[in-house]
Amino acid sequence: MSRQRQDRLLAVLLREDGWATAASLADQLGVTPRSIRSYVAALNARVPHADAVESGPAGYRAGAAAAEARSTVDRAGTPRARLHQLVRTLVDDPDGIDIFDTALVLHISETTLESDLARVRALLEGSAVRLERDHDRVRLRGDEQALRRLLSRLAQDEMDAGPLRADALQRALAPAAVPAEAVAPFKAALVAELGALGYYVNELAISDVLLHITIAAERVAAGRALEARAVSTDTAVDAVGAAIVDLAAEHFGIALGDGDREHLADLVLTRVVAPDDHRRREASHLVDAAVADAVRTEIEQAAHDYQVDLVDDAFLLRLTLHVQNLLRRSQEQAWTRNPLTRSLKSSYPMIFEVAVSIASGLHERLGVPLHEDEIAYIAMHVGGRLERSRADDVILTATIVCPGYRELQELLRSSVDRSLGQLIEVVRVETSVDPDRAVLDTDLVLSTVPLSGVDDRIVRIQPFLSEADVDRVQQAAGRIRRTRRLRRLRDELQRYFSADAFIVPLPDEGDEAIIRRLGGTLVRASLIDEEYVENTIARERMSSTAFTDALAVPHALQMSARRTAIAIGIADGSVAWGSGRVQVVALAAFSSTDRDAFQTIFEQLVEVFSERDSVQRIVRRSVDVESFLDELVAVIDG
Repeated sequence: MSRQRQDRLLAVLLREDGWATAASLADQLGVTPRSIRSYVAALNARVPHADAVESGPAGYRAGAAAAEARSTVDRAGTPRARLHQLVRTLVDDPDGIDIFDTALVLHISETTLESDLARVRALLEGSAVRLERDHDRVRLRGDEQALRRLLSRLAQDEMDAGPLRADALQRALAPAAVPAEAVAPFKAALVAELGALGYYVNELAISDVLLHITIAAERVAAGRALEARAVSTDTAVDAVGAAIVDLAAEHFGIALGDGDREHLADLVLTRVVAPDDHRRREASHLVDAAVADAVRTEIEQAAHDYQVDLVDDAFLLRLTLHVQNLLRRSQEQAWTRNPLTRSLKSSYPMIFEVAVSIASGLHERLGVPLHEDEIAYIAMHVGGRLERSRADDVILTATIVCPGYRELQELLRSSVDRSLGQLIEVVRVETSVDPDRAVLDTDLVLSTVPLSGVDDRIVRIQPFLSEADVDRVQQAAGRIRRTRRLRRLRDELQRYFSADAFIVPLPDEGDEAIIRRLGGTLVRASLIDEEYVENTIARERMSSTAFTDALAVPHALQMSARRTAIAIGIADGSVAWGSGRVQVVALAAFSSTDRDAFQTIFEQLVEVFSERDSVQRIVRRSVDVESFLDELVAVIDG
């Protein structure tokens, strides 16, 4: 039984808001429902005092002990635990280890240890650390920075994209000089100190920096300090470095040297802080002209390609400073994880796609790395800008129907504006008990009296607006906006689907092979060429287009299709896609004349396939393009 699949099942359940059936979980993991039941039993056996996974008539959901089960590791028995212990031993001993002695200490055979060493070599691929062997003696070779990055990888593997936890730190680093309970007070003091220095702290990235600080303290305590570099002339590095040195002495009892002070200050300044408005103005003269030009060019291109408002001087400065920090991190191969990457992709696919386009352009111009977590941080910058510049058309119009005194009408309108002003705009107040329906042409009608007929736009409210009234109006507004979006999607999809570009069942042959298979249907229809297929594969390699657990939407960044078209593949269960599995693949080929359709299709298709019940209905009942469209329309119409 695969412990890795057990862990993946638990991760899926922790992301779910409610119950999930064995069949739907089996589709996501690419196994049978019987296997799911076995995995649940194994997960619950990890924590016998409580349920890691709860079972019920509706299926399964994460239980009270889910987080504990996720962190429970048989330290003596699991290959990952042995691997981490072996790497830690090799890092700690520069003279290396004896294979036979180490096998005895770990209570394993020499053959098992040889297999573990092969896994160590695989772990070291692409790094600046190498494994050397002289007969029965094995040692690691690499500079101190590279060895610290290796330790960081171990801890990140334990944390599994979550926050810094004491148990993960203990397993990966076995810290002695830095007690796990000292990390939280150190973090609180560091955040306060950085705020006093004029910086905003990125809480999403601070776990990585705390990890590096902990590793630095451990290595310094073991006599492995970093050598000092040239004397710093950067006042920001000096100030932040001095704060870290003081706090490390206070909380850890460790005296950091100049090399570690400069290194850790650089990490903080390039990973977890953003200057406040005053410091940003001071930093504007430090902007590299080449970086600024590249950022502006790519932002202008993205604004044109996706028809969004991104060109703003303050936004460009913030993003330029971020990209400069990213380039500095890339020089040391020091990447920052983003725990919101997955949710950003599924909740804001269009924003993430704009970020991928910008990152791709910056990669070509500046060599900016295309790590998915780094793309997610660019997406957060883009999302912040788009939120500020959001068009007024997201606000719905409303008519208030309120017979009676003028003073009451004015009071009600004032209450609506105050409580719902960011959601709706009142354009008319009707004082008749039975107003002419012809004048009730707004998105919503808020009425204090019963109105004849049935109309989803009408919301009954009280003359003195209550919290319950506000909730009902918000729900009605959300329902109207969603209905409009999905109906727009239905109209677009019906134009772009073709019976010849529909494959059921979709073979489980890997993402690139599936892209070629689906793309081939559109090539044969003369809608795209082979270059578009290759560009789609290139886009997939930048960042997976599996925007939900059920749906992947592969596409090229270039809108070069002769006509917009979509090829659909539906799996019998699920197919492998990147590091996960999906049930539906929609290869979208867009033409430059359909830029508006790109956003409609992209965002709303992801929204439909984010709802588990809708996915199962569509997948189970779709045997051809007609039935697929019928089920999709039925889901959209509710």
